[in-house]
Amino acid sequence: MPQSTQNPSTTDTADAPSGDQPPKRAVVLVSGGMDSATTVYEARERGYDLYLLHTSYGQRTETKEYDCARRLAEIVGAAEFLHIETDHLQQIGGSALTDDEIAVDDADLDSEEIPDTYVPFRNANLLSMAVSYAEANDCEAVFVGAHSEDFSGYPDCRPEFFEAFETMVDVGTKPDTEIAIEVPFVESSKTDIADRGVDLGVPFEHTWSCYRDEEPACGTCDACAFRLQAFQRLGVRDPIPYTERPEYAD
Repeated sequence: MPQSTQNPSTTDTADAPSGDQPPKRAVVLVSGGMDSATTVYEARERGYDLYLLHTSYGQRTETKEYDCARRLAEIVGAAEFLHIETDHLQQIGGSALTDDEIAVDDADLDSEEIPDTYVPFRNANLLSMAVSYAEANDCEAVFVGAHSEDFSGYPDCRPEFFEAFETMVDVGTKPDTEIAIEVPFVESSKTDIADRGVDLGVPFEHTWSCYRDEEPACGTCDACAFRLQAFQRLGVRDPIPYTERPEYAD
């Protein structure tokens, strides 16, 4: 069931525009991970009031991800935080993230194959909910934290996908609705995102990336490996707990 929470705190939000111009509004898809958290801070830096949308769809670490997303909403003083629980992606299956019968493989950072953690057409499902939420709240944009190392393995993270989806939004919404699909890090690496997040003061201690475990993080799945590699390249210690911290930096 959807859970929408108004946040009255304004101590950590962007300043409202002067004059009679209403503030810009944006929906940001928040997974609980470091990429979406940095995207939240990027959207705030660009002057948007934040409407955060988090979806639990039966993924292995959904409780931890929800806790992180909810904490992030509190920290940034989001105008609203909407949590939607849906199990259709779990029922469809086909991914190690949603099917306990499929093991999450250890990291292979050089592989060009689509990983077993790909959830079939997940981003189209999530973006559809985000656009509905945006249109209902007169938001001008939907932000998503996909990046270049995502689209090398996940087809629904490619720039062409987001461009095509924005065209569909233009056709499928009211004539006076204008919603941009913003993917600020689509050409960036994980290291670029970590670097930008450090600059923006993202509370990475309240984010979660591990595909396997809710605490401590395993340190050896793809998500952990890319995350650890990014922090190691920056010379910054990742603040979340790990069972193992292999060296992934080149």
